[in-house]
Amino acid sequence: MKNRVGAAAATVVVAGLLSLTGAPARAEATRAVGSDRTAVRCGGETVDTSAKIRYRTETVIAAPLRTVWRIQTDVERWPSWQKPVLSSKRLDRGPLRPGSSFRWTTPVLETELNPATTLVVTSTVRQLQQRKCLRWDGPAIGAGLSIDQGVHVWTFTEVGGRTLVRTEETWRGDQVEQDVGFSTAALGAGLETWLTELKAVAERECERARRH
Repeated sequence: MKNRVGAAAATVVVAGLLSLTGAPARAEATRAVGSDRTAVRCGGETVDTSAKIRYRTETVIAAPLRTVWRIQTDVERWPSWQKPVLSSKRLDRGPLRPGSSFRWTTPVLETELNPATTLVVTSTVRQLQQRKCLRWDGPAIGAGLSIDQGVHVWTFTEVGGRTLVRTEETWRGDQVEQDVGFSTAALGAGLETWLTELKAVAERECERARRH
């Protein structure tokens, strides 16, 4: 089962999980260990501090805060800039807010140890402060792989016309906890790639605006 979880986890996106293959290295990355004083928080709440699988990182995006916030919170458009996200659908209407839920899907590639399948992630927003922070949680379920509970926190800070984005996530679940080191590495690779893609789409949009 340990190998099965590892093989499956290496090929999917789960609330920030992406394939380890080709994941970029970032000087800003920090694995979240030790003191919680620097934990990413929204509305006074942070990740699951007792979870065994935890990762924190950050990046600076050369785009205004309003642009980065709009792209990140428009969850139904995630598939347009996050390649591994097959679909993303709001389960309520109106602006994203505490209590809002969305369901998104991502493929799990076939390996020698698991069949090809689609992972279904259901996320519920618990805290949200406009253009400041987001915190959501929820499970991810698919054939051969499940994460019982993921908690994901984001903060957005304007710095001289650019945007500092910090994010932290934890996973809990019997399957992923069978190999904490591998799962943490997979989670970290996913968060690094998520930030890379967010940075790319936001900066590309700003460049187009400047040209016009």
